[in-house]
Amino acid sequence: ASSTRRLLAAGCTPVRVVLGADASAAAEALAAGVGESVDVVVAADWSDGMAASLRAGLAGLERLAPDAAAVLVHLVDLPDVGADVLGRVLADAGSGRADVLARATYGGLPGHPVLLGRGHWAAVAQSVRGDSGAREYLADRAAALVECGDLATGADVDQARPLGPSVRHFKPDG
Repeated sequence: ASSTRRLLAAGCTPVRVVLGADASAAAEALAAGVGESVDVVVAADWSDGMAASLRAGLAGLERLAPDAAAVLVHLVDLPDVGADVLGRVLADAGSGRADVLARATYGGLPGHPVLLGRGHWAAVAQSVRGDSGAREYLADRAAALVECGDLATGADVDQARPLGPSVRHFKPDG
Protein backbone atom coordinates (compact mmCIF):
# COMPACT_ATOMS: atom_id res chain seq x y z
CA ALA A 1 0.00 0.00 0.00
CA SER A 2 2.89 2.40 0.66
CA SER A 3 4.07 2.30 -2.97
CA THR A 4 0.53 2.96 -4.12
CA ARG A 5 0.29 5.93 -1.76
CA ARG A 6 3.58 7.27 -3.18
CA LEU A 7 2.23 7.01 -6.72
CA LEU A 8 -0.91 8.86 -5.69
CA ALA A 9 1.17 11.51 -3.88
CA ALA A 10 3.16 12.06 -7.08
CA GLY A 11 -0.11 12.80 -8.90
CA CYS A 12 -0.41 9.40 -10.52
CA THR A 13 -4.00 8.50 -11.15
CA PRO A 14 -5.42 6.05 -11.94
CA VAL A 15 -3.07 3.47 -10.42
CA ARG A 16 -3.06 -0.19 -11.46
CA VAL A 17 -1.62 -2.71 -9.00
CA VAL A 18 -0.54 -6.16 -10.15
CA LEU A 19 -0.77 -8.95 -7.58
CA GLY A 20 0.66 -12.46 -7.69
CA ALA A 21 1.39 -14.80 -4.79
CA ASP A 22 -1.26 -14.63 -2.06
CA ALA A 23 -3.24 -12.21 -4.22
CA SER A 24 -6.37 -12.27 -2.05
CA ALA A 25 -4.45 -11.43 1.15
CA ALA A 26 -2.48 -8.76 -0.70
CA ALA A 27 -5.69 -7.26 -2.09
CA GLU A 28 -7.15 -7.07 1.43
CA ALA A 29 -4.00 -5.36 2.74
CA LEU A 30 -4.07 -2.95 -0.19
CA ALA A 31 -7.73 -2.09 0.37
CA ALA A 32 -7.06 -1.45 4.06
CA GLY A 33 -4.00 0.69 3.36
CA VAL A 34 -5.15 2.87 0.48
CA GLY A 35 -8.12 5.20 0.71
CA GLU A 36 -8.30 5.85 -3.05
CA SER A 37 -9.53 3.18 -5.37
CA VAL A 38 -7.00 1.41 -7.54
CA ASP A 39 -7.34 -0.97 -10.45
CA VAL A 40 -6.17 -4.40 -9.28
CA VAL A 41 -5.20 -7.23 -11.64
CA VAL A 42 -3.74 -10.63 -10.82
CA ALA A 43 -0.81 -12.10 -12.73
CA ALA A 44 -1.84 -15.75 -12.76
CA ASP A 45 1.64 -16.72 -13.98
CA TRP A 46 3.40 -14.59 -11.33
CA SER A 47 5.88 -17.37 -10.57
CA ASP A 48 7.39 -16.85 -14.05
CA GLY A 49 9.01 -13.65 -12.76
CA MET A 50 8.76 -9.90 -13.14
CA ALA A 51 7.88 -10.23 -16.82
CA ALA A 52 4.57 -11.89 -15.95
CA SER A 53 3.61 -8.99 -13.71
CA LEU A 54 4.62 -6.43 -16.33
CA ARG A 55 2.58 -8.19 -19.03
CA ALA A 56 -0.44 -8.34 -16.70
CA GLY A 57 -0.06 -4.66 -15.86
CA LEU A 58 0.15 -3.60 -19.49
CA ALA A 59 -2.72 -5.84 -20.65
CA GLY A 60 -5.88 -3.89 -21.36
CA LEU A 61 -4.45 -0.43 -20.69
CA GLU A 62 -5.90 0.85 -23.95
CA ARG A 63 -9.39 0.10 -22.58
CA LEU A 64 -8.68 1.21 -19.01
CA ALA A 65 -7.01 4.48 -19.98
CA PRO A 66 -7.76 5.23 -23.64
CA ASP A 67 -6.20 8.71 -23.43
CA ALA A 68 -3.01 7.62 -21.66
CA ALA A 69 0.21 8.51 -23.46
CA ALA A 70 2.50 6.59 -21.06
CA VAL A 71 2.65 4.44 -17.95
CA LEU A 72 5.00 4.68 -15.00
CA VAL A 73 6.08 1.24 -13.78
CA HIS A 74 7.10 1.16 -10.12
CA LEU A 75 7.97 -1.80 -7.91
CA VAL A 76 6.70 -2.24 -4.37
CA ASP A 77 10.01 -3.43 -2.94
CA LEU A 78 11.80 -0.08 -3.25
CA PRO A 79 11.11 1.47 0.16
CA ASP A 80 13.17 4.65 -0.24
CA VAL A 81 11.85 5.56 -3.70
CA GLY A 82 9.33 8.25 -2.87
CA ALA A 83 7.00 10.60 -4.67
CA ASP A 84 9.93 12.96 -5.30
CA VAL A 85 11.70 10.33 -7.43
CA LEU A 86 8.48 9.45 -9.26
CA GLY A 87 7.82 13.13 -9.91
CA ARG A 88 11.34 13.73 -11.24
CA VAL A 89 11.09 10.87 -13.74
CA LEU A 90 7.70 12.13 -14.89
CA ALA A 91 8.85 15.74 -15.24
CA ASP A 92 12.27 15.12 -16.76
CA ALA A 93 11.24 12.43 -19.24
CA GLY A 94 8.06 13.99 -20.65
CA SER A 95 5.21 11.79 -19.47
CA GLY A 96 2.78 13.17 -22.06
CA ARG A 97 4.57 11.62 -25.04
CA ALA A 98 3.54 8.27 -26.51
CA ASP A 99 7.13 7.63 -27.65
CA VAL A 100 8.78 8.28 -24.26
CA LEU A 101 11.08 5.63 -22.84
CA ALA A 102 12.92 6.49 -19.62
CA ARG A 103 14.13 5.08 -16.33
CA ALA A 104 15.48 6.28 -13.03
CA THR A 105 19.14 5.77 -12.26
CA TYR A 106 20.89 5.82 -8.90
CA GLY A 107 24.55 6.77 -9.07
CA GLY A 108 24.42 5.93 -12.76
CA LEU A 109 22.98 2.45 -12.19
CA PRO A 110 19.60 1.71 -13.84
CA GLY A 111 16.58 1.20 -11.62
CA HIS A 112 12.88 1.97 -11.22
CA PRO A 113 10.53 3.64 -11.87
CA VAL A 114 10.42 3.14 -15.63
CA LEU A 115 8.33 5.31 -17.94
CA LEU A 116 6.91 3.54 -21.00
CA GLY A 117 5.16 5.49 -23.75
CA ARG A 118 2.05 3.95 -25.32
CA GLY A 119 3.99 3.27 -28.50
CA HIS A 120 6.14 0.76 -26.58
CA TRP A 121 3.47 -1.15 -24.63
CA ALA A 122 2.83 -3.98 -27.10
CA ALA A 123 6.52 -4.50 -27.91
CA VAL A 124 7.49 -4.53 -24.23
CA ALA A 125 4.74 -7.03 -23.40
CA GLN A 126 5.92 -9.29 -26.24
CA SER A 127 9.63 -9.06 -25.41
CA VAL A 128 9.82 -9.48 -21.63
CA ARG A 129 10.89 -12.81 -20.16
CA GLY A 130 11.61 -14.12 -16.67
CA ASP A 131 12.82 -11.82 -13.94
CA SER A 132 14.68 -9.31 -16.09
CA GLY A 133 11.56 -7.33 -16.95
CA ALA A 134 12.10 -4.75 -19.69
CA ARG A 135 15.85 -4.33 -19.01
CA GLU A 136 16.99 -5.48 -22.48
CA TYR A 137 14.23 -3.58 -24.25
CA LEU A 138 15.22 -0.35 -22.50
CA ALA A 139 18.94 -0.86 -23.14
CA ASP A 140 18.46 -1.70 -26.83
CA ARG A 141 16.50 1.50 -27.38
CA ALA A 142 18.69 3.88 -25.35
CA ALA A 143 16.01 4.86 -22.85
CA ALA A 144 16.48 8.30 -21.33
CA LEU A 145 18.19 8.09 -17.95
CA VAL A 146 16.95 10.28 -15.10
CA GLU A 147 19.47 10.48 -12.25
CA CYS A 148 17.75 10.20 -8.87
CA GLY A 149 20.66 9.18 -6.63
CA ASP A 150 20.39 12.44 -4.70
CA LEU A 151 16.84 11.49 -3.68
CA ALA A 152 17.06 7.74 -2.99
CA THR A 153 19.24 4.65 -3.27
CA GLY A 154 16.75 2.68 -5.36
CA ALA A 155 17.71 -0.38 -3.32
CA ASP A 156 15.47 -3.40 -3.94
CA VAL A 157 14.32 -5.00 -0.69
CA ASP A 158 12.51 -8.23 -1.49
CA GLN A 159 9.54 -8.96 0.73
CA ALA A 160 8.01 -12.27 1.76
CA ARG A 161 4.96 -11.50 -0.41
CA PRO A 162 5.93 -9.41 -3.46
CA LEU A 163 2.99 -7.46 -4.84
CA GLY A 164 4.28 -6.75 -8.35
CA PRO A 165 4.48 -3.44 -10.16
CA SER A 166 2.07 -0.55 -9.91
CA VAL A 167 1.28 1.16 -13.18
CA ARG A 168 0.21 4.80 -13.64
CA HIS A 169 -1.48 6.26 -16.72
CA PHE A 170 -0.86 9.67 -18.31
CA LYS A 171 -2.89 11.77 -20.69
CA PRO A 172 -1.08 13.44 -23.60
CA ASP A 173 0.00 17.07 -23.22
CA GLY A 174 -2.27 19.66 -24.69
